[in-house]
Amino acid sequence: MAVKKNESARRLLLCINAVLQKKTKNIVVLNVKEISSFTDYLLICSGATDRQVQAVSDAIQEYLKKEGIRPLGVEGKTNAEWILLDYDDVVISVFQESARSFYGLEDLWDAPRMKIDENAAEIKKLTKDMA
Repeated sequence: MAVKKNESARRLLLCINAVLQKKTKNIVVLNVKEISSFTDYLLICSGATDRQVQAVSDAIQEYLKKEGIRPLGVEGKTNAEWILLDYDDVVISVFQESARSFYGLEDLWDAPRMKIDENAAEIKKLTKDMA
């Protein structure tokens, strides 16, 4: 499923804004399009509890569904330590803090990264190296 560059960036913005609505912590975006064959962006964020992780996952799906975008897959909803949502060109990992520390996912990639201000209400545009 090939997605145009500007559509990929638009989808990433939608995903960022969806996680901002649920007050997630430590939001990081990795631009992996030059080094990955399966996605363009990895969005990683944390919730305090399994309930918050579940709520964030549900909110992302509802937010993107309003835009006509559905995930290709969702994994990890049962125990909600790490929920992965696959939106083709954007893959989102919502972690509980302990699981995020254990897996160290963002440290596995040598890629441009953008830290998102978790207190922002909305992000309107991406930095040049992320678009």
